Amino acid sequence: MPDKKAQEPKPAAPNFSQLETEVLERWRKDKIFQKTLDQTKQGQPFVFFEGPPTANGKPGIHHVLARAYKDVIPRYKTMQGFYVERKAGWDTHGLG
Repeated sequence: MPDKKAQEPKPAAPNFSQLETEVLERWRKDKIFQKTLDQTKQGQPFVFFEGPPTANGKPGIHHVLARAYKDVIPRYKTMQGFYVERKAGWDTHGLG
């Protein structure tokens, strides 16, 4: 059944903060992330090793780009049917 909210006319200047809050609430309420894991459980595993943050300088725009890659790549692989368990840790650097 289509979502009635999706059929409502969209404002010319959307409130992105409110929209993000609504999307996050729906993901939480409907357990969307868990569903992606359940649906791909039998898929080929894909592991994305994320290194630790560094504390050797001020944050820069390159940190934003790195975070985008660390988010987009696992999502893309999940959409391809891979089982991508997100597990934070720094064991790849001997720090875990």
